[in-house]
Amino acid sequence: MTGHNGFDRSQEDVCNIVHLEHVNVSVPDQRWATLFYVTGLGLTRDPYMMTSVDNMWVNVGRSQFHLPTGKPQILRGHVGLVIPDRAWLLKRLAGVRDALEGSRFAVTEHADHIDAVCPWGNRIRVHEPDARFGRVALGVGYITFDVPVGSAAGISRFYRDIFAAPSRVIDADGSPCAEVTVGRDQQLRFRETDDAPPAYDGHHIQVYLADFSGPYRRLLERGLVSQESSQWQYRFLDVADPDTGKVLFRVEHEVRSMTHPLYARPLVNRNPYQTNNAFAAGYESRSWELPYSG
Repeated sequence: MTGHNGFDRSQEDVCNIVHLEHVNVSVPDQRWATLFYVTGLGLTRDPYMMTSVDNMWVNVGRSQFHLPTGKPQILRGHVGLVIPDRAWLLKRLAGVRDALEGSRFAVTEHADHIDAVCPWGNRIRVHEPDARFGRVALGVGYITFDVPVGSAAGISRFYRDIFAAPSRVIDADGSPCAEVTVGRDQQLRFRETDDAPPAYDGHHIQVYLADFSGPYRRLLERGLVSQESSQWQYRFLDVADPDTGKVLFRVEHEVRSMTHPLYARPLVNRNPYQTNNAFAAGYESRSWELPYSG
């Protein structure tokens, strides 16, 4: 909707899913996880939470990876990150290659992105900041899940009808893809593929809702609530067609309210270019957001 001054007010609408906060995959080796996510990608271990050796929270802008120790979990798809300075990223990733020898670590350069594979096979697609991600300079831009043929339309209806989230089916490199808005400049994408997806291994994602009880009620009516976690949180596993009830895809969603104690907790993001030999006081941290260019 365009106002009298020419502003498109609809660009500032935020849907009921207000933020995609974290992706949780277990890892068997915290050292390798540190080398890949912190040293290689240049992200930041949260200094306040999960500081022992059995779990690590890694900050990426306003979002996180949660990496508890356990049998490796592999997200069926890839996580799309926004990280500036492609050349520096490639240099950091090259610097951990020898230390990760013998793992599934890999890096592939493309014209508009870099594909990096973690030591256990999780795929990370890195983009430099651009108009697709709004003013985000550092963050989780999207998650793409590989889903069965014929499921995209039903998945799109699920998020629209259950969560009141803007969703649509688009063409993604020749395949139908459900594209769901899950916060400021963030999306969940469910791209159809002919390949049979691996069995679900328990990894999860976490989102915050403005209307917390409405989706809960609709999930409960369909028997889809899998965990009553707390006053501020519940979970569900199955993405089901709201018209037929058919389960289309399984991935655990940790659903939190905006009154959750952790909502909008400020996250520390370090400047990975700082070194002890090339240190500049006052440049230890960096912003997740690009300057407003109005």
